[in-house]
Amino acid sequence: MILAVPALFPAGRCFAGALSALLAAGLLAARLGAVPQLPVLLLGVETGVLLAVIDLRTLRLPDPLVGTLAAGVGVPLALLAPARIGPALLAAVLTGAGYLLIAVLPGHGLGFGDVKLAAVLALLVSLAAGWPAVLTGVLVAHLIGAGVAVVLLATRRRRIFPFGPALLIGAFAALLTAA
Repeated sequence: MILAVPALFPAGRCFAGALSALLAAGLLAARLGAVPQLPVLLLGVETGVLLAVIDLRTLRLPDPLVGTLAAGVGVPLALLAPARIGPALLAAVLTGAGYLLIAVLPGHGLGFGDVKLAAVLALLVSLAAGWPAVLTGVLVAHLIGAGVAVVLLATRRRRIFPFGPALLIGAFAALLTAA
């Protein structure tokens, strides 16, 4: 999927995204082993890397890709862990509501793409690893975001930065560290 968007990425610019997806997939496979969720999560890794690259380049998280992540990964994970559907939906609603509150506060702290992605990632992480992993993912995302904000303030560069990659790295870290 990463190489399927050549119009957005000039020749050579896809290499870093493809390498990132390969590295992330390898880490996830090594950590989880041969579990039934692995193929589904690997699809999520590829889609997540594509979302991160797009957000870094355009400051946008395309709804069709976020929807693909939700449906393409969420439905199979729900079928593999039906007992986690209720808690996962609750995690998605609570996380989405929290991020929506931040997005509507003055100062434009988050975009609505970030809100949607955060809710989808909470759903997916909860389906794959449970509530504690969702909390880990949110914490890691905010630690990354805070670090980026400090660097941007210290260097007096632009104040707007894409938060989608931090959300995606947080979710990935949560999956890697889940018990």
